[in-house]
Amino acid sequence: MRREEDTEWTRREPAPGSPPRVIVVGAGMAGLSTGCYAQMSGMRTRIFEKHVLPGGCCTAWSRDGYLFDYCIEWLIGTAEGNDAHQVWRELGALDGKTVTNFELFNKVTDESGRSVVFYNDPGRLEAHLLEVSPADARLIRSFCRDLRRFTEIELYPFLTAPALRTVREKAATLRTVLPAFRLFWRTAATPMHRFADRFEDPLLRKAFRNIFFQDPEGFPLLPYLFNMAAAHHGNAGFPQGGSLGLARSVEERYTSLGGTVSYRARTEKILVENDRAIGVELRGGRRYYAEHVVSACDGHTTIRGLLDGKYTGPRVDKLYDELLESPGTLFPAVVSAFVGVEGPLPEADAHSTTYLLGAEEAAALPGALQDSLVVQLRSRYSDGFAPPGKSVVHCTYFSDYTHWADLRRTDRRRYREEKRQVADFVRTFLGRRWPEVAGRIELVDVATPATTRRYTGNHNGSILAWKAFSDADDLAAGLVGRDRMRLPGLAGFSMAGQWVGMGGLIRAASTGRFAVQYLCAELGLPFRAHESTGTEPWHPGRLGRLPQLDRWYAKERRGS
Repeated sequence: MRREEDTEWTRREPAPGSPPRVIVVGAGMAGLSTGCYAQMSGMRTRIFEKHVLPGGCCTAWSRDGYLFDYCIEWLIGTAEGNDAHQVWRELGALDGKTVTNFELFNKVTDESGRSVVFYNDPGRLEAHLLEVSPADARLIRSFCRDLRRFTEIELYPFLTAPALRTVREKAATLRTVLPAFRLFWRTAATPMHRFADRFEDPLLRKAFRNIFFQDPEGFPLLPYLFNMAAAHHGNAGFPQGGSLGLARSVEERYTSLGGTVSYRARTEKILVENDRAIGVELRGGRRYYAEHVVSACDGHTTIRGLLDGKYTGPRVDKLYDELLESPGTLFPAVVSAFVGVEGPLPEADAHSTTYLLGAEEAAALPGALQDSLVVQLRSRYSDGFAPPGKSVVHCTYFSDYTHWADLRRTDRRRYREEKRQVADFVRTFLGRRWPEVAGRIELVDVATPATTRRYTGNHNGSILAWKAFSDADDLAAGLVGRDRMRLPGLAGFSMAGQWVGMGGLIRAASTGRFAVQYLCAELGLPFRAHESTGTEPWHPGRLGRLPQLDRWYAKERRGS
């Protein structure tokens, strides 16, 4: 017997006078955001998600009582008084949560043991860098001077879709941008690798490239300065509960607004009739209908799979035919190794350190793209990630998706062997640097780019999709602004998420807001948004039934 909610969604025609129905494909941050804002604006929504959890890449998994947090390293919008924070408050993402802020962004240590600490405070950073390399005083003072100026600027354009911004909103943006225009222009036009190459000290030449843990290659100075300035103000902290906690909080907000999420529900096709999206077909053939469909999943899957490549234009074709496989266009995939440790971690170490490896050592990391390994002491980020008296370390490195995907497809035995090779490397590496920890490592759990692809559907296992400041940046901006997140020739359909709004959780969340604003403008409905009033203290139990997740991931791990 069909449930009443299914009967409503399997009918082609809605009940007379009822609010518009909106189907959302994907319960990642963009999909949940879309659902929340549509519900707030008086629409009825339903989200279909292929996984058993919300969040997409913003997730975690459990093993033997440990919680391995996969996504968030810092979250823009954790401090009050800015537009990014307003979005998170509207989505209930930070309800009842504490936020951990760090005095440093990252530490970089070379093969000889020399270190550079990237403090968020410009004065402290300048004093430290001058101690490291007095010969580079001019460049050091230039960088820190720019960082000071960025701490005086707050520009978070995440509230109104570009094509709907009023004259007053545009004027407010101009008042912020114009006084700092030369700063923005210069730092956006200066590639970090070119700036870093000017340092005399070889450690600084490498360290500056790795402020963001590893070298994203192609980034200019601007994003480094912007994010460090945000961290200085406590606006790039780590929310209690981490990635899955963030996703669960937004899921709670969505369901409290009356929305429904269906898990283990893989969308196979967007149903189209007379060039208008009318619903979705799930694996198994079940069909659900709506007046509007929003795809908040992988862009290539949406355009070439769910829609059979029938609705494209010059902008979409350039992105998905020419740039998708071009080197440097997608943000690199990563290998993650989570380490469970009996007892505490070394107190003297920074919460995040990039270790620069020698060529021979780096060659022992399967599929590595750079000669470095990032080590994060995740137990310092938030409580609840390890059982009492234990600790969690997260080790990552940029890795080649093709290497892992080909192995998994053609030689599953070797694929598993190389995962064990990663685990053995991490055990040896940590044991050598922390002898007191060597005998206390209980387990190492490895996730590859192929794992990311399987769980999330993200093309080439890329967590952040299109790389900012690449050839894809302006094209993606055109999808949001000029195209209003629609595809040529197809009515009743929108896209949201990182494949239109670029990477980062606040950007993904803002695309959900934008998609609903555009839809409200089309339907003649007022767009409404209000902050969540949730104040209940957050606790790890709100992540869900972790023993159940243990069993599910154990089953998946056998095939991963």
